Amino acid sequence: MKENKKEIIKIWKSLRELGEYDGITLSPEIQESWQRSEAFGVNPYKRCCDIIISPAELEERKAANQDLIEHSTIMMGHLHRFMEGSGFVFALTDRDGYFLKRIGDKEGLDFTGGANLTEGAKWSEDIMGTNANSLALVLGKPVQLLGYEHFCLCASIATCSASPIFDKDGCLIGVMNIIGPYHLVNRHTMGMAVATSRAIERQMALHNAYQQSEMANLHKAAIMDSISDGVLTLDHEGRIIHINQQGAANLGIDYSGAVGEKLTGLMVPENELFFTRISGKRRLLGEPLVIRRKNDSVKLAVSCTPLASKEQETLGTVVIIQPMQQYKKMIERISGAQAKMTFSDIIGRSADFEYAIQCAEMAAKTDSNILLLGESGVGKDMFAQAIHNAGSRCREPFFAINCAALPRELVSSELFGYEEGAFTGARKGGNPGKFELADQGTIFLDEIGEMPLDLQGSLLRVLEEGNVVRLGGRDITSVNVRIIAATNKNLKEEVRKGNFRLDLYYRLRVIDIKIPPLRDRKDDIPILVDYFIKTIAPRLGKEITQVDEKVLDILSNYDWPGNVRELSNVIERAINMSTEETLTADDISLDLKCNLDDQAHVWRKRLPKDPEMQEQIIRSILHKNNYNKTRAAQELGISRSSLYRKMGRFSIQ
Repeated sequence: MKENKKEIIKIWKSLRELGEYDGITLSPEIQESWQRSEAFGVNPYKRCCDIIISPAELEERKAANQDLIEHSTIMMGHLHRFMEGSGFVFALTDRDGYFLKRIGDKEGLDFTGGANLTEGAKWSEDIMGTNANSLALVLGKPVQLLGYEHFCLCASIATCSASPIFDKDGCLIGVMNIIGPYHLVNRHTMGMAVATSRAIERQMALHNAYQQSEMANLHKAAIMDSISDGVLTLDHEGRIIHINQQGAANLGIDYSGAVGEKLTGLMVPENELFFTRISGKRRLLGEPLVIRRKNDSVKLAVSCTPLASKEQETLGTVVIIQPMQQYKKMIERISGAQAKMTFSDIIGRSADFEYAIQCAEMAAKTDSNILLLGESGVGKDMFAQAIHNAGSRCREPFFAINCAALPRELVSSELFGYEEGAFTGARKGGNPGKFELADQGTIFLDEIGEMPLDLQGSLLRVLEEGNVVRLGGRDITSVNVRIIAATNKNLKEEVRKGNFRLDLYYRLRVIDIKIPPLRDRKDDIPILVDYFIKTIAPRLGKEITQVDEKVLDILSNYDWPGNVRELSNVIERAINMSTEETLTADDISLDLKCNLDDQAHVWRKRLPKDPEMQEQIIRSILHKNNYNKTRAAQELGISRSSLYRKMGRFSIQ
């Protein structure tokens, strides 16, 4: 063996000095590697690897390559047991050429250790020149080197088969090496190195896929359990495939043992309607159902979607369960079913208006139905919202329905809901009506006088019985809803004409509140104008700091058939037209100014030219109107600014 060793060294030296030996030459790949090694300045006569990292640095590299080491160690262990006593060492390096793990018998480990081929040593091309490990890293393919093909003399007595290891993305992450004395060279070791590296790759890929699957399951479970709704999936036989904790709690069943069991076997028998509704081929959307549990019952909003194959074969059902309160709050957020106004948002100081507010505040403390009376634009909707927010139902839904705005054929479905197939275009799964969604809350029926006569009977039944039946359905749903109705009509007259039911009129008119029109509370115009300027101007990007006195004269001498709504529109137009920080008469619409001119022309004739008579009349009118300057000016036919000037002229306090 010593002679063979000397022969190997002789060949190595000849290849270095002459580039050949008795017909033996280096392959182009090895020649290029030798040239790179020369360029790196590697000493071919070094006795061993001179770069070995510290134990702490080695532990860091092992931690960074933990998966690679774990799976490689298993495969290297199999190889060692298969080839025990062969003299080969099985070694793993990372992508930088550092040895991380060696497995072999004592003789083999001692052999490789002589050149410092050990854990922590770096056998890359720039440190140890050409070797099987470094060349596999550079070329990214399996390599087998004979002794004399190594760049360093200390490695020339060894043979090595090396095969790179790639991750799932095709990135080189390490090299599998089979190392032994030069005389053990065998092409079969190359095949073993390749097979081992591929097995490591497959093992890592399988482990990664398993981890991803487990993580996906954990994520799915975490997501499902974080959902506030109850969710369960059933197969075609009604067995539970998946259920979250909220779903089990809603149904009153044991979460831990539910999967794999039939739902009908876990719940009490008195739930036939629930089982029937979720086992059909129809979709349900927010179906209110009473669920019987072991010790109680609960009202739930049930939605379900059947799962079907391409051949329309039923595979199962996904069921979503929500407590009705939670479901209603979700609908409330989506549909904007909220009352935003409070009594503090209602502007007015006149006696009649304050009396209406007092009545509304007292009515809010009760649960009785309310009828709001007043012309269009007086703020009946604001009163309805304020009453709701001041009452015990303030945390529940508030739905406003304008009976005059909805087509006659939609009023019934809007109020009472409908079942799937109830009419052409009916939504799949049906749709709950406002009475169902507003359960425990308030419904504001604006323009109640416009409701069709036949639907008045349906509304009366709901008010008397507290039950709703959807259009096209038979199931009865109990509801507890407070009604606030509003109208600008004389309902007594409508009853006399046969347009409104007398029994419904009395049912709605438990408490009636008359809201005065703006023309009867013109003292409120200045504070309303101030409020509208402060709320509208910022929205329009305008800054209005003052209002000319003549503007208030114009507004105070107008009858306001559109009431507060019309005043708001007039102020918004004026703000849009204004180019200054002061709102002037030029910004007010021409119709209002013409109206003032016409009235002033008539009233001006009432005030005599004689100063003494003027003073007497002004004092009398002021006293008559309790020194209300706006009303006195209107009766005198002059503007408020003119009245102030005349009061100053006549020293009237």
